[in-house]
Order: sequence, then C-alpha cells, then structure tokens
Amino acid sequence: MWSIVLILSLLGYLFGSFPAGYVAGRLAGIDIRTVGSGNIGATNVLRVLGKKWGYAVFFIDALKGFAAVRLALLLIQFWPEAKPFSVQLTILAGVMCIIGHNFPVWLRFKGGKGVATSAGVLFGLLPAAVPIVFLIWIIVFETTRYVSVASIVAAISLPVVVGLFLHWNFIEGPALLYFSTLIALLVLWRHRSNFSRLLNGTEQRFTRK
Repeated sequence: MWSIVLILSLLGYLFGSFPAGYVAGRLAGIDIRTVGSGNIGATNVLRVLGKKWGYAVFFIDALKGFAAVRLALLLIQFWPEAKPFSVQLTILAGVMCIIGHNFPVWLRFKGGKGVATSAGVLFGLLPAAVPIVFLIWIIVFETTRYVSVASIVAAISLPVVVGLFLHWNFIEGPALLYFSTLIALLVLWRHRSNFSRLLNGTEQRFTRK
C-alpha cells in the first residue's frame, strides 16, 4: 500500500507541476511572471497574451488534473490490495496534482491558483458535478466580469453541489465531500489577494481581446 501511495503522490505532483502558463509565455517571448498579475495561470495568460494562449493553457492545466486521476484509477487495477481504497487513492492523486500546480518545484514553488487543474480533477472524479459548478462560474462571471469572483463563488458552490449529490444518492462516499471542501478552501486561500483588491476597488475586470 505504501508503494502505491508514494507512486500516486509523486505522479500527481509531477503532472500538476508542469507550468503550462510559464511555457506559453516563453514561447510567446515573455516571462509571464513579470507581467499582469504575475501569475502563471490561464487567467493572466489570457489577459496578457489573448485567447490563443489563454485557452490552450486552461485546457492543458485542466488536462493535467483529469489525467492524474485517470492514471491513478488505471494503476490501482494492478494493486489488488489498493482496490478497496480506490476513491481515496484517486483523490490523493488529484490533490497532489493541484498542489503541484500551485507549488511547482521548477518555479520555486510559485505556481497558479489551481482553478483549471481542480476542474480537471473534478471532471475525472465527479463528471456530473462539473457542468453545474461551471454553469455557476459562467453566470457569476457574465454578471460581474470578474474572473476571481466567479472562481471564488464556484469554489464555494462545489461542496454544496457534492453534498446534495450525496444526499440524493447520486454518488457514494463521504471522502468526496471532504475532498470538495478541501479544494474549495485551497482555491479560496489562493485567491486571498483578490479579496483585498476587490475590497479596495483595484481588482481588474476582464475585457475581451
């Protein structure tokens, strides 16, 4: 068991630590960490480099999370003793992937905020919940034009949606509720700087390019 725990933790972190936003910036001829908000996430890439790069980074960041979870499910099939803990182990891989994205060792542990990667992990674990949370994100974003506000509200709604799914027996396992709560708290913590900017009126609204 300890071997599979270590392997899934390492693979999840390595998947997540691939800095797609940083690589996109370098390909475009800039260091994305020195412009805009300084974040390597898809939102800053979209603001600075436009849709071509921003959408590609979002897709890759989400794919990292989805791939980490699905690879974990595949590997667990080769460890019979791990199968009874498949939910917990796939959650572990997903959490480590998000941590890798937020704190990549290659960039001195300064990464993105984990929204796209969290979405990918959730799609791998709870595909039915993702469209609902994404719809909430779109509604809030189109209403406010703040990416940060949409991300914060969507993060808060996630454990609520998962809790309702558990209550209605659409899914099983309280571990999924704990995981969704953890993800929500992590996203909120990574957006803590946005709270102060929202309060003092310096947060940037998103404008289309």
